[in-house]
Amino acid sequence: MARIRLLVIVGPTAVGKSALALRLALRFNGSIISADSRQVYRGMDIGTAKPTPAERAAAPHALLDVVAPDEPFGLAQYQALAQAAIAEAAAAGRLPILVGGTGQYVRAVTEGWSVPRVPPQPALRAELEAEAQRYGPDALHRRLAAVDPEAAARIDPRNVRRVARALEVYLTTGAPISALQRKSPPPYRLLKIGLRLERSRLYARIDARVDAMMAAGLLEEVRRLRQAGYADDLPAMSGLGYRQLAAHLRGEIALDEAIAQIKRATRRYVHQQMMWFRETDPTIEWFESEDSAGVEARVAAWLAEDQAA
Repeated sequence: MARIRLLVIVGPTAVGKSALALRLALRFNGSIISADSRQVYRGMDIGTAKPTPAERAAAPHALLDVVAPDEPFGLAQYQALAQAAIAEAAAAGRLPILVGGTGQYVRAVTEGWSVPRVPPQPALRAELEAEAQRYGPDALHRRLAAVDPEAAARIDPRNVRRVARALEVYLTTGAPISALQRKSPPPYRLLKIGLRLERSRLYARIDARVDAMMAAGLLEEVRRLRQAGYADDLPAMSGLGYRQLAAHLRGEIALDEAIAQIKRATRRYVHQQMMWFRETDPTIEWFESEDSAGVEARVAAWLAEDQAA
């Protein structure tokens, strides 16, 4: 059975992945499949930089608006939906294009992770996160290292949510998450394209993007979500922009400071994204953000090579 061609576009926030994916979809008859952990939530449009209605009309898009902000959504669920969307696009004769900056989502699909299907344990998760808050993230990470050194080695101690999830799986099943996350090669013929941009220019683009989101009504979007009953401590509401503006709406910080915090937090996040992609996946082919013509030429050559194989 022939392997499905899968084009992957990765890179940090604000580097231009979505615009490139749309250009490639129009050129190569593609279907865009989001690999963004925030765009799955309905009603969270501006702060997650979802494609516009016009962009969605121009090319098929999948894995947007999948669940409500208060519904649980994990890696196993994403992986299954993404695999189905890829198969559906290929069956329709379209090129599947997986695009996004959530590294775990991308790798789970492209590397065929066997994701533990352990339902979230809210009480246990809250207990572990409270432990990290009380004793510090490093203490929780050391606890994980004692039972699952392999998982601990690849999870940043500052990422309390992932550390807590790994411990949650171990405490629930008695098996380390690393043993449950074995890989089996997926049925894809892959081309992975990474976009990069010089840091000062990327930071300037981030600042402009946050200002544009505010002008487009991000504060009103956060207010509307809270008025709809979505609590500030939901995982969905912890995303960039939502967390800081919720703090402003609670009267804890001024609006100017909330906006400044969004920009600083986004800069830190893009640094972590770049480290993740560069350090964990040497198969990514990197292009400058403006070199869309170079990317198009590479994709065309890959498709021609695939057809000749």
